[in-house]
Amino acid sequence: MIEQRGLYLEEFVVGERYAHRPGRTVTDADNVVFTTLTMNPQALHLDAAYAASQPFGRPLVNSMWTLSTLVGLSVAQLTQGTLVAQLGLTDVSFPAPLFVGDTLIAETEIVSVRPSASRPGQGIVVMEHTGRSQNDEVVATATRTVLVWAQEAAA
Repeated sequence: MIEQRGLYLEEFVVGERYAHRPGRTVTDADNVVFTTLTMNPQALHLDAAYAASQPFGRPLVNSMWTLSTLVGLSVAQLTQGTLVAQLGLTDVSFPAPLFVGDTLIAETEIVSVRPSASRPGQGIVVMEHTGRSQNDEVVATATRTVLVWAQEAAA
C-alpha cells in the first residue's frame, strides 16, 4: 500500500522547486468566514460599498487567508505526516492583491536543510513559498522554517 506523505529530512534537496497543484479559487464565503472567524473587522474585506470607494475598487481577500492557504497548498507534498513543528515564518509580503474569483497557485523552493543539533532524528528545513494568481502575478511570499522527522527516526 502506498501512503501519501510529505518528505523526510533526507528527501529535501536545496534548490528543488515544487509546484503545488491544483490551486485554490477564492470564494466570497472564504473571505468573509475567514475574516470574521479571526475577529478582523477590516471593512476592506467585508464591506463592498466601502471597498468600492478605495484604491482597488472592490473587496480585498484577507492577506492572512492568502498566507494560510499558500502554506496549506504545500502540506500534502512537503510536510504531511513528516512535520514535527512549524518553527517560524519570516519575510512575509503581499506584493499584489488577491480578489474573490482569483485562483491562488503555490510553489516552494527549498533554501536549506540540516540535521537538528539538539533533537536527534529531526532536522530543520527552510523553504520559500510563492503564491501567484491565475495571471502569474505574485500575490504572496513567505520564508518558512520547519522541524521534520528524519526517515530512520520516524520509523
